[in-house]
Amino acid sequence: MELRNTNTQPSFLHGVDWFTVVLYTILVVLGAISIYAASYDFDNASIFSFDEFSGKQLLWIALSFVIGLVLLLLDRRIYETYAFPIYVGMLLLLLVTIFISPNIKGSHSWIALGPMSLQPAEFAKFATALALAKLFGGYNFILNARPANYFRALAIIFLPVMLILAQNETGSALVYLSLFFVLYREGMSGLVLFAAAFAVVIFVVALKFSQDMIMGITVGQFAVFIMVMLLMVVMLAFHAKHTVAARNVAIGFGVSGLLVFIFCELGLEINGYIYFIAAIVIASVYIVVEMLKSGIKKMMVTVFTALISISFLFSINYVFTTVLQPHQQQRINVTLGIVEDLRGKGYNVNQSKIAIGSGGLAGKGFLKGTQTKLKYVPEQHTDFIFCTIGEEEGFIGTITVLALFMMLILRILAIAERQPTTFGRVYAYCVASYLIFHFCINIGMVIGLTPVIGIPLPFFSYGGSSLWGFTFLIFILLRIDAGRREYH
Repeated sequence: MELRNTNTQPSFLHGVDWFTVVLYTILVVLGAISIYAASYDFDNASIFSFDEFSGKQLLWIALSFVIGLVLLLLDRRIYETYAFPIYVGMLLLLLVTIFISPNIKGSHSWIALGPMSLQPAEFAKFATALALAKLFGGYNFILNARPANYFRALAIIFLPVMLILAQNETGSALVYLSLFFVLYREGMSGLVLFAAAFAVVIFVVALKFSQDMIMGITVGQFAVFIMVMLLMVVMLAFHAKHTVAARNVAIGFGVSGLLVFIFCELGLEINGYIYFIAAIVIASVYIVVEMLKSGIKKMMVTVFTALISISFLFSINYVFTTVLQPHQQQRINVTLGIVEDLRGKGYNVNQSKIAIGSGGLAGKGFLKGTQTKLKYVPEQHTDFIFCTIGEEEGFIGTITVLALFMMLILRILAIAERQPTTFGRVYAYCVASYLIFHFCINIGMVIGLTPVIGIPLPFFSYGGSSLWGFTFLIFILLRIDAGRREYH
């Protein structure tokens, strides 16, 4: 790849993706209007009043455009050259924040700067994205070339995570885990993402059905054991491509399960733990023997997956009761429907669902939402801003917002794939990953599909830190993308 002589090239502004800028502008303007609607009271204050959240947000928006312009005016090479210094500086800021920030609802994550406060964790996102892109853009760096490359990539991701967790800001820390999608794009096995998804399924099923018993174990554990057995058969057939072994293991599980069912019907007591563990261990030994005969090493992945899944299943109770804090346990219990706490931890979500459901097809009209105007939904101008859109603009309004976000995400993915450098491509995928995580988790919180973990809706939730954080992410990407024509 050759770098063109930039002296003969037109202004970089000709290369800026203005469609993305337009989408960004529409989203932030709609966000300011939504904040005004969410915080509106019957004193009928102006949307431009600095006494209102909307007026302050408009100031954040104006400053964000200034920030965006400055980021576009900088030489694109600055972002790659100073990626690691920016990252290290942001890590130091996160560390300092732990000690100098005030205690706000148990969190030490905000730095007071005169009349305003900023959350460094929001700005660490673009710094981490730059550092990860710089690593992957290094000479001859290939993720799968050696294990040390994985260690370096994971270190960049988890260093800010650990510092943010030390600030007691779990929600912001979880956002960085979305960068695993970037690792997948750059060559990490899809089995890692599948394992993470399967772990979530095991966790949810084991907790959700932990009240009733069958064969001396909970219904949730029973279901997980069955899923692990099915997974072993599927992995042998499709991952290891050993259909004979898959067939034999399936027959073994089926026959043994039928015998256990008959014995139970005859009144014999069968301990579920003993049966399932014995069945899986015997199947694992058989798979190892077949692997040694056939030389198909991928069969060992099936054994490891089964054993790790069972180990994780047995650790869930300890993790849930000991590692997670009481308020986190309660939120998970409410989300899964294990407990109903409509006046406690489940209050926000319940009121939010009522607000969205009452909006119907076309909504109640701008500033006419009863749930939001009467302040039934706490934090409705920040984390629960989406319920205001649902109540006042209805299904049509929510679908419009979802469509705008999807357009922005798809556009960023298109920008990522047209990058002439690995640095630009990886950075773009980092931006897309952050947006997807925020978008999915925030809306999931509002409609009760995910636990409430304090994730703002980009461009809509009130606050300068979140808006400026995403402004840095997007406009740095636009500047990097604008320089793509310098390559051929």
